[in-house]
Amino acid sequence: MVPRSSVGPRSFGFRSLLSRTSATLAACTAMLVTAGAQAQQPTEPAAGGQPRPATGATSAAPEPESGEAAHDDLIPQGAGPNDGTPHVDPSTDQQKLVQQGRERPTADGSVGARPSEVYSEDWWAHTRPIVEVHGYFRTRGELFHNFALGRHPGLDGDGQNLWAQPRDNTFTNQRGKREQVLLCQEPNAAGQFSECYDKSQATANLRLRLNPEIHISDNLRIMTQIDLLDNLVLGSTPDAYALRPSGVGTTGYSPAVNGYNGYAPLGAFTTTQGPPTAGVNGYRNSIDVQRAWAEYLTPVGQLRFGRMPTHWGLGMVANAGDCIDCDYQTNNDRIMFVTGLKPLDLYFGGAWDFVSTGPTNSSPYDVYGGQPYNTANLTNVGQWVLFAARRTNPELQRLKLSRGDVVINGGLYTTYRKQLLDVAAGQNPITSDRLLANNGLERRGAEAFIPDAWVQLLYNKLRFEAEFAAIYGSLENSPASAKVTDPIKIRMWGLATQAEFRAVEDKLRIQFGHGWASGDPNVEGLNPGSNGLQARRSDGAISTFRFHPAYYVDYIFFRRIMSRIQGAYYFRPSVEYDFVRNPNGQKFGGGAAIIWSRASEFIQTPGNKRDLGVELDLQLYYQSKDGSLNDDPNKMGGFYTALQYGVFFPLGGLDYLKGEQTNAVSDWSLSTAQTVRLILGVLF
Repeated sequence: MVPRSSVGPRSFGFRSLLSRTSATLAACTAMLVTAGAQAQQPTEPAAGGQPRPATGATSAAPEPESGEAAHDDLIPQGAGPNDGTPHVDPSTDQQKLVQQGRERPTADGSVGARPSEVYSEDWWAHTRPIVEVHGYFRTRGELFHNFALGRHPGLDGDGQNLWAQPRDNTFTNQRGKREQVLLCQEPNAAGQFSECYDKSQATANLRLRLNPEIHISDNLRIMTQIDLLDNLVLGSTPDAYALRPSGVGTTGYSPAVNGYNGYAPLGAFTTTQGPPTAGVNGYRNSIDVQRAWAEYLTPVGQLRFGRMPTHWGLGMVANAGDCIDCDYQTNNDRIMFVTGLKPLDLYFGGAWDFVSTGPTNSSPYDVYGGQPYNTANLTNVGQWVLFAARRTNPELQRLKLSRGDVVINGGLYTTYRKQLLDVAAGQNPITSDRLLANNGLERRGAEAFIPDAWVQLLYNKLRFEAEFAAIYGSLENSPASAKVTDPIKIRMWGLATQAEFRAVEDKLRIQFGHGWASGDPNVEGLNPGSNGLQARRSDGAISTFRFHPAYYVDYIFFRRIMSRIQGAYYFRPSVEYDFVRNPNGQKFGGGAAIIWSRASEFIQTPGNKRDLGVELDLQLYYQSKDGSLNDDPNKMGGFYTALQYGVFFPLGGLDYLKGEQTNAVSDWSLSTAQTVRLILGVLF
């Protein structure tokens, strides 16, 4: 069940309450009974067992690993007479209050005489506001084995060191220098230890995500997302020593022997774990408020404002990242209006996004009050969005599919982004500091037009979806180029497709996925450098397209080593089968996928070859029948667990060039990477 509590509006009958203590005790008993009865009323869960995000487009993030892609309407349920829910009438709440005032009169007229006044016990019994809490709790354990692929590290920053060697592993760099860790085995006669070898890295983390929803009325609500202990590495905040941040780009561990805790001077004496606190024992706090926005439904459309999620199509560019295994999100500070023509299942709208405001006058003393503000309007990154989409009503869609009809959904999401000035690289402009050139600013002259088209075709048990996006723009000045009079062109292209066929009462799911991200023949390396901009060999356009990092297709290469799909394309056949699948949501099954990845431009790979590698991923998953969100086998809810294994075989694109294979190193061969992942979660 979804926990819910009711709150009454406006004024309360405290005077009557104080005058009759015995009556108050009886009323309290009635309140508890009423609240318990209300707590048993189920609420409609969001698709996929996740809180239903009200985004600028479709729905919660799909999970390409499972091949499922769920989409919500642009206008929430209840927005029209044809969506299976009652039509919203803005006067509904006032009518309820009037009726309540008539049914609960008082003799003296002090309380309940006006519709805006209710009894104190109605604080618990009144239908509005209502607080609903969705979310999930997860714990993940992962083993990374040989993610460096057996490569010998070269020069720092050469763009070819895809994964850093573990700190406790001894290795040889490309110059033949032995990077030793002499701390293992038994000491020899001279008291020296031997080299340590460990190509594996094991880690575990947890997260509690809460999505409280405050429903003030049928047409007004406030939505939030709060993460507690977000991706906290288990064992990372002991009382013996802790991460002590000392500045941007620096890190270090301070042992307790320096005065932190005399009772636990070393890690071996740890007695407890402490909450993460930014600047004390980590970079983040225990609680992070990720989103907060409001939605007001008018007779002509819906207004949304605040920091909200954005998701469009398959999530290739804008991805809400709401899956239980997701680590990244697209959040926008936005003012948006959505409307539509329900009889035609057509929705359209626009948004004004506050992408980046540049420098502000905020200071650490703002905790005592005050309002920080933007100090330079010309440094703002302005963004404007227009979109139109056709989404067939879910009930009508099921009816059409049962009759053998073809259902086509789709739309276009367009974005225009612009910035004139920016903070100069390495500068910290302050309104009172006029010593810096141009007050610490520089001309950026950036603009981009980003069209993103999505189409979905449904027929019987077949689903096909595709998303195509382009980034067309220019950049006058960047840290990698000092040119101002000759802007650098931006030409990026991306494509993602998913196909799925279901059989055997939907227990069997055969899928095929494909994705392509354009490359850049003017740079070396697929992943960007530390400053985010790659050194260019010529004046050609910037053209390395990058998928959203929450668009997952594998366990190792794109997800971990590359951190996302970028400058490459892949082919992904997969199959899943539910060995046990019950109508109450309980299921047990397994799946397998093969991912073949290739570079879009061979010059960007370390070995100057297109083939990057082949990955085999296997998994077993189980979902219990507990909870109210998993009453549909296609949704996730209650207790969920998955055991996953992946192995990646690197190919020529990740190998060395012939000139790099010198006599300084005896073995230049690559080796496979492996991972084992365990996911434990509770969705509610």
